[in-house]
Amino acid sequence: MDEFMKAAIEEARKGLAEGGIPIGSVLVKDGRIIGRGHNRRVQKGSPTLHAEIDCLEDAGRIGSYSGTVLYSTLMPCYLCSGAVVQFGIKKVVVGESVTFDGGPEFMKEHGVEVIDLNLDECINLMKDFIDKNKELWNEDIGL
Repeated sequence: MDEFMKAAIEEARKGLAEGGIPIGSVLVKDGRIIGRGHNRRVQKGSPTLHAEIDCLEDAGRIGSYSGTVLYSTLMPCYLCSGAVVQFGIKKVVVGESVTFDGGPEFMKEHGVEVIDLNLDECINLMKDFIDKNKELWNEDIGL
């Protein structure tokens, strides 16, 4: 596993330790992390503060997103997939899509390369959380 996915997993664990949903994300440009984030919907009482959005906020206004890669522990939902497309991010690397299939086809239709690593660590982290927090998880994914 590369250092960037490890950093995304660290973000997911940070979110879990804060009482939130364990999804993490990092934005990489020129081989270095320029933004980090984790799902903070619970912590901030926000309907939209998903890990990828938190990560983009942390990166700030960077001008062009050309050459950036977004790493996320879970396949981005349509909200976050839309942000990827809107900002012109052309590559997304995800830890898993077993517990949530998200919007990979939407991103691919818009020229985004989507790589699903199918990592047991990410799958187990989410399965354990979902088993213990079904109602919160259903709220997060809009059920």
